[in-house]
Amino acid sequence: MRRVREILRLKHGGASDRQIARSLSLARSTVALTLERAAAAGLGWPLPATLTDRVLPAMLYAGNGRRQGERRKAEPDWAHVHHELRRPGVTLMLLWEEYRQREPDGYRYSRWCELYRAWEGRLSPTMRQAHPAGERMFVDYAGQTVDVVDPGTGEVRPAQIFVAVMGASNYTYAEATATQSLPDWIGAHVRALAFMGGVPAQLVPDNPKRSYGASGGDPAPSSLEPTDGGAPCRSRMT
Repeated sequence: MRRVREILRLKHGGASDRQIARSLSLARSTVALTLERAAAAGLGWPLPATLTDRVLPAMLYAGNGRRQGERRKAEPDWAHVHHELRRPGVTLMLLWEEYRQREPDGYRYSRWCELYRAWEGRLSPTMRQAHPAGERMFVDYAGQTVDVVDPGTGEVRPAQIFVAVMGASNYTYAEATATQSLPDWIGAHVRALAFMGGVPAQLVPDNPKRSYGASGGDPAPSSLEPTDGGAPCRSRMT
């Protein structure tokens, strides 16, 4: 009940729900719900000195008709939410908006995300990989394209999105290329490495067959073959 007292004290001092939530490491929906229950119970700050921690919850949850820890709203199908998040372009915000259309009185977004993360945390643990700084840069083309309009002709063409991410820092470079052919693939690497300011020990493509220009019909070069007729670059990131 200490947090309830702190919520009421901070609110009395003029803090917003968001500021209170950040200060106490709570969801904003939890702060709002506590203040609603306090107002319904006629409680304000300062609380009466005779109001003990045993009496306070009884006043806040009087008439609730539910045991402590029991949810007040119907639970979403978290397994379905988890499955939908694997689809390209699907986000928690999008799924929550669909949920609120079905359940207008359902959970607020922050509480909805909090419950999903708690459910997700009970799944089987996955292997965590350690990436030493400068060791690996992961490269791939995104599954989705973006439309590019030629300002002269008005022609609309899909552009491929190349993405490079450093494993340790998640430092990211992205650019649009006309195709996924070998010249565009190599050129995107050159510009990504220039952006990163060095060369990592390893470049890790997500799909090696596609990465070597399979979609453009270019032959796959040897891993040691220079693409510009010169010697392979030897510099490394530190």
